[in-house]
Amino acid sequence: MVLIDQLHMHDPSAGSRRMSSYLSRKTGLVIDRKRVIRLMRKMGIEAVYPRKRTTIPGGPAGIYPYRLKDVEIGRPGQVLCADITFIPMRRGFMYLFAIMDWYSRKIIDWELSNTLDTTFCLTSLKRALKLYGAPEIFNTDQGCQFTSERWISCLRDAEVTISMDGKGRWLDNVVIERFWRSIKYEDIYLKSYENPIELHKGIASYISRYNSERPHQSLANATPDEIYEGKVTLAV
Repeated sequence: MVLIDQLHMHDPSAGSRRMSSYLSRKTGLVIDRKRVIRLMRKMGIEAVYPRKRTTIPGGPAGIYPYRLKDVEIGRPGQVLCADITFIPMRRGFMYLFAIMDWYSRKIIDWELSNTLDTTFCLTSLKRALKLYGAPEIFNTDQGCQFTSERWISCLRDAEVTISMDGKGRWLDNVVIERFWRSIKYEDIYLKSYENPIELHKGIASYISRYNSERPHQSLANATPDEIYEGKVTLAV
């Protein structure tokens, strides 16, 4: 599963057939495609490729259009985005949910879970809204957690405009996809955490460094905290 996760980060468009080929080349073994399909489903990952956008509901509350096209994002707190990713451990795995401020790239809240339910996402969302206030727009993919009535109701109650990626269009939420790559290759894959307690401590430490110490080229080498707190202003 760790190797599948690494390969998916390199080639998000790889479906089960291509993933099976990758795995066979990497391991020298014959990899059963049905097993790859089962593991990819368990990990909550799928091939990413452009598909025709649809208005067919993906959950009880339905799917919302992508609202960020041609929107000028010019200040912290204007747009938040969120996503879930698979996190391997030495024994087992967890799922990491994170909320990012689009303008500053600051991770403003996150939560771990051993299941892909909606509850841990909502816990983080409610905490973020309480601590940082409501953004104008909140963007996610079309996952069942984000089309659920509980998620939609929480954002509606906060009077937030809901935005969702086009189906299979990971570039619509590219800023948090880049964060997943950073945390996995700079921390998760290197340290191979033993259990959820160690993993939680490691992620907390990494996110703290990411927000306050790690300069970003896209932020004129400032940190997310410096941009979010207005200590550094990005050139228009």
